[in-house]
Amino acid sequence: MALESTIITHGMPFPQNLDTARRIEATVREAGAVPATIAVLSGQLHVGLENAQLDALARARDVAKLSRADLAACIAKGGTGATTVAATMIAAHHAGIAVFATGGIGGVHRGAEHSFDISADLYELAKTPVTVVCAGAKAILDLPKTLEVLETLGVPVIAFGQDSLPAFWSASSDLAAPLRMDDPDSIAHAHVARAALGLRGGQLVANPVPTQDEIAQAAIAPLIAQATAEAEAQGITGKPLTPFLLARLHELTAGRSLATNVALVLNNARLAAKIAISLYSLR
Repeated sequence: MALESTIITHGMPFPQNLDTARRIEATVREAGAVPATIAVLSGQLHVGLENAQLDALARARDVAKLSRADLAACIAKGGTGATTVAATMIAAHHAGIAVFATGGIGGVHRGAEHSFDISADLYELAKTPVTVVCAGAKAILDLPKTLEVLETLGVPVIAFGQDSLPAFWSASSDLAAPLRMDDPDSIAHAHVARAALGLRGGQLVANPVPTQDEIAQAAIAPLIAQATAEAEAQGITGKPLTPFLLARLHELTAGRSLATNVALVLNNARLAAKIAISLYSLR
């Protein structure tokens, strides 16, 4: 199963990023699956990194953040880049990998009615047949609009084990999940059924963060509003926006947001591994 690399290069500082990356891979192996962390190193697309490569990426500076639009250009220029959700899905599909675990997907940014800032992740989910396990869209986004765009694009949004949509740091939200499934086998069967029907695109599985690790929406919402207002005041938009907001929330929560982020990624890796194993047995 696939793992992205932006959590290593843009999510947290060294050496915590390396420790987290190794913990995620170990979690996948403990669950019985094979992890494949994806990145571009010196112009070569790698699906699965050796320990030395993982270490070098965790220490690297000025690593490009790659999505659909940047991936080929980085390879052509011999660059090094970490893959976002969209780029990871593309690489995973080329390698024949059908399941991918991440933290949270990108989506519709707040104020998108003026900026038109919508993540390529949503459109990739409508194109590329990979089941993506996340804790929902990042809560810094406009979650209702993100859900609407996914519906318009025909992307199945499946809440795992509950009826409400998880909200990244928070296990639940006031948004009803379009679909619910309670076991990995059902998700794997749905993936196979979509392929049999000739339906394009993947599935989004929203896996709630364990309640003991969550930050309740009532606690995180005002801090998100504060960080968003600060970004707007400083004119921060586009690709730098998400890293700025995540870093600012790390400060405002005294590190709790990052601890929750690590917990939810590990939780997603466990579920994705089970789905991958089930899908393998079906094939």
